[in-house]
Amino acid sequence: MGIVTIDSRDATPIYAQLERGLRAAVATGRLRPGEQLPTVRQLAVELRVNANTVARVYAELERMGVIETKRGVGSFISATPRQAHPPREHDRRLRAFATRILADADAAGLGIDDVIDALRESIRRE
Repeated sequence: MGIVTIDSRDATPIYAQLERGLRAAVATGRLRPGEQLPTVRQLAVELRVNANTVARVYAELERMGVIETKRGVGSFISATPRQAHPPREHDRRLRAFATRILADADAAGLGIDDVIDALRESIRRE
Protein backbone atom coordinates (compact mmCIF):
# COMPACT_ATOMS: atom_id res chain seq x y z
CA MET A 1 0.00 0.00 0.00
CA GLY A 2 1.23 3.50 -0.83
CA ILE A 3 1.67 6.52 1.36
CA VAL A 4 -1.88 7.74 0.67
CA THR A 5 -5.10 6.38 -0.79
CA ILE A 6 -7.87 8.00 -2.76
CA ASP A 7 -11.47 6.89 -2.35
CA SER A 8 -13.37 7.43 -5.59
CA ARG A 9 -16.68 6.99 -3.73
CA ASP A 10 -15.85 9.89 -1.37
CA ALA A 11 -17.49 13.18 -2.33
CA THR A 12 -14.37 15.03 -1.13
CA PRO A 13 -12.37 16.36 -4.12
CA ILE A 14 -9.35 14.26 -5.04
CA TYR A 15 -6.88 17.10 -4.37
CA ALA A 16 -8.35 17.54 -0.85
CA GLN A 17 -8.11 13.78 -0.16
CA LEU A 18 -4.51 13.79 -1.37
CA GLU A 19 -3.51 16.84 0.67
CA ARG A 20 -5.22 15.47 3.79
CA GLY A 21 -3.59 12.07 3.25
CA LEU A 22 -0.09 13.51 2.87
CA ARG A 23 -0.51 15.77 5.90
CA ALA A 24 -1.81 12.80 7.91
CA ALA A 25 1.17 10.69 6.84
CA VAL A 26 3.52 13.38 8.14
CA ALA A 27 1.47 14.00 11.30
CA THR A 28 1.50 10.30 12.19
CA GLY A 29 5.18 9.82 11.39
CA ARG A 30 4.67 7.57 8.34
CA LEU A 31 6.56 10.27 6.45
CA ARG A 32 9.44 11.87 8.30
CA PRO A 33 11.29 15.15 7.78
CA GLY A 34 13.90 14.72 5.06
CA GLU A 35 12.11 11.77 3.46
CA GLN A 36 11.70 12.01 -0.30
CA LEU A 37 8.24 11.91 -1.84
CA PRO A 38 7.47 10.11 -5.09
CA THR A 39 7.66 12.30 -8.17
CA VAL A 40 4.45 13.92 -9.34
CA ARG A 41 4.23 11.43 -12.20
CA GLN A 42 4.95 8.40 -9.98
CA LEU A 43 2.28 9.34 -7.45
CA ALA A 44 -0.25 10.19 -10.16
CA VAL A 45 0.25 6.78 -11.80
CA GLU A 46 0.12 4.97 -8.45
CA LEU A 47 -3.12 6.71 -7.41
CA ARG A 48 -4.58 6.78 -10.95
CA VAL A 49 -5.18 10.52 -10.81
CA ASN A 50 -4.22 13.41 -13.07
CA ALA A 51 -0.62 14.54 -12.65
CA ASN A 52 -1.83 18.16 -12.52
CA THR A 53 -3.79 17.30 -9.37
CA VAL A 54 -0.68 15.91 -7.67
CA ALA A 55 1.38 18.90 -8.83
CA ARG A 56 -1.26 21.26 -7.40
CA VAL A 57 -1.17 19.49 -4.03
CA TYR A 58 2.63 19.45 -3.95
CA ALA A 59 2.69 23.19 -4.74
CA GLU A 60 0.19 23.93 -1.96
CA LEU A 61 2.09 21.81 0.56
CA GLU A 62 5.30 23.56 -0.42
CA ARG A 63 3.64 26.96 0.03
CA MET A 64 2.49 25.85 3.51
CA GLY A 65 5.98 24.62 4.45
CA VAL A 66 5.09 20.93 4.66
CA ILE A 67 7.35 19.90 1.79
CA GLU A 68 10.36 21.38 0.04
CA THR A 69 11.15 20.86 -3.62
CA LYS A 70 14.74 20.87 -4.79
CA ARG A 71 14.91 21.45 -8.51
CA GLY A 72 16.28 18.42 -10.32
CA VAL A 73 16.35 16.37 -7.10
CA GLY A 74 12.77 15.95 -5.89
CA SER A 75 10.32 16.85 -3.16
CA PHE A 76 11.08 16.19 0.49
CA ILE A 77 9.15 16.39 3.75
CA SER A 78 10.21 19.51 5.62
CA ALA A 79 7.57 19.68 8.37
CA THR A 80 7.47 17.96 11.73
CA PRO A 81 4.36 15.97 12.65
CA ARG A 82 3.03 18.91 14.67
CA GLN A 83 3.60 21.35 11.79
CA ALA A 84 1.80 19.09 9.32
CA HIS A 85 -1.65 19.76 10.73
CA PRO A 86 -3.59 22.32 8.71
CA PRO A 87 -3.60 25.67 10.57
CA ARG A 88 -7.39 25.73 10.90
CA GLU A 89 -7.37 22.13 12.13
CA HIS A 90 -5.72 23.19 15.39
CA ASP A 91 -8.36 25.85 15.99
CA ARG A 92 -11.17 23.45 15.13
CA ARG A 93 -9.84 20.78 17.48
CA LEU A 94 -9.35 23.32 20.27
CA ARG A 95 -12.93 24.61 19.91
CA ALA A 96 -14.29 21.06 19.91
CA PHE A 97 -12.24 20.24 23.02
CA ALA A 98 -13.47 23.36 24.83
CA THR A 99 -17.06 22.56 23.88
CA ARG A 100 -16.71 19.02 25.30
CA ILE A 101 -15.23 20.36 28.54
CA LEU A 102 -18.02 22.89 28.97
CA ALA A 103 -20.71 20.30 28.18
CA ASP A 104 -19.17 17.83 30.67
CA ALA A 105 -18.89 20.57 33.30
CA ASP A 106 -22.51 21.58 32.79
CA ALA A 107 -23.64 17.95 33.05
CA ALA A 108 -21.70 17.68 36.34
CA GLY A 109 -23.29 20.87 37.66
CA LEU A 110 -20.05 22.87 37.45
CA GLY A 111 -19.80 26.43 36.23
CA ILE A 112 -17.17 27.82 33.88
CA ASP A 113 -15.48 29.62 36.79
CA ASP A 114 -15.10 26.28 38.60
CA VAL A 115 -13.46 24.76 35.53
CA ILE A 116 -11.09 27.70 35.05
CA ASP A 117 -10.13 27.70 38.74
CA ALA A 118 -9.44 23.96 38.60
CA LEU A 119 -7.29 24.37 35.48
CA ARG A 120 -5.27 27.16 37.07
CA GLU A 121 -4.76 25.12 40.24
CA SER A 122 -3.66 22.14 38.15
CA ILE A 123 -1.10 24.30 36.33
CA ARG A 124 0.27 25.67 39.62
CA ARG A 125 0.86 22.12 40.90
CA GLU A 126 2.98 21.15 37.89
